[in-house]
Amino acid sequence: FFADYNSKLLESSNYITRRQAIKLLGDILLDRSNSAVMIRYVSSIGNLRILMNLLRESSKSIQMEAFHVFKLFVANQNKPSDIVGVLVTNRSKLLRLFADFKTDKEDEQFEADKAQVVKEIAALEPQER
Repeated sequence: FFADYNSKLLESSNYITRRQAIKLLGDILLDRSNSAVMIRYVSSIGNLRILMNLLRESSKSIQMEAFHVFKLFVANQNKPSDIVGVLVTNRSKLLRLFADFKTDKEDEQFEADKAQVVKEIAALEPQER
């Protein structure tokens, strides 16, 4: 399901499709009844790659929705070593991105989430394979 979802919707050339798809994905993954699905989703390096690309979108709204899904990868306490590897490899780029990452309006929850994500990424250690 997610392979099709990612390729047809999240990687669509249509802005509206990408924006709605990332919002829906966040809603699906953040729903407590879907926790098993969320854990499987955030254990996939392919999904992480797509989310990291969406964080670089020119659209603020896509970036914001992508951040809400991306933080699930970072918050996962049982990250697979390949996910940790990608986060460690891209640590400086991610930290630079989040340093300039702001919402249009003041949002304390977003700022708290962002601070936690930055702290987690900064603290990651490469894992032995």
